[in-house]
Amino acid sequence: MKRLQTSCDSEPDDRLEISMASVASALSDPSRVTILCALMDGRAWTATELSVVADIAASTASGHLNRLLSKGLIICLTQGRHRYYSLAGHHITGLLENLMGVSMGTHAAPASRTPVNLRYARTCYDHLAGELAVSIYEYMLREKWLTADGSELTSSGKICFAKMGVVPEPRSRRRPCCPCLDWSERRYHLGGNAGSALLTLFLQKKWLTRVAGYREVNVTDAGRTALFRLFDLK
Repeated sequence: MKRLQTSCDSEPDDRLEISMASVASALSDPSRVTILCALMDGRAWTATELSVVADIAASTASGHLNRLLSKGLIICLTQGRHRYYSLAGHHITGLLENLMGVSMGTHAAPASRTPVNLRYARTCYDHLAGELAVSIYEYMLREKWLTADGSELTSSGKICFAKMGVVPEPRSRRRPCCPCLDWSERRYHLGGNAGSALLTLFLQKKWLTRVAGYREVNVTDAGRTALFRLFDLK
């Protein structure tokens, strides 16, 4: 699989302000934002798939993808004759999550139009999102597994994670954990290194199963028993 070079790989602009404005301009189109949000599930998508999710013509999607590539927001991977697009990294996910938080804070929250199956449990890049994830996060705050701002695991939280078998990546440059605003619930779920490790454990234990090709995840019978016991869910 060969990565296509983007302008982000070349010499950076001397004027930071111009570069920032250029990235902001790439984010100013609703179709491009829809494409970026779709890519937050952590998988690589084809241009055709992204054109469908953004409800635009394939030729239009191609233009938007080239714009996002040129600003280093996404990368393109080639495999044989096929091209797949994904976010350029966790820093872009963080940028989008922060943008969602700012955007939600400036408008009254509308009634959610998220499909029920996605609203309950789905992936948000590499961690769990949806109603289930929000309930787990609130339990962790209530039981003081997390600091009040959600930026770190407490000593108690580290012990409880270890007992469950959650193993965060020890050399990760990512934040240990962070509150990630859930776009369907308008409340926070757990992101960062800890959020990723938690989802990995849930999948390994088969408490959750992925729905192939989608962000939706299903809670198994074993998962329902374990998660409801561990996090005092109703």
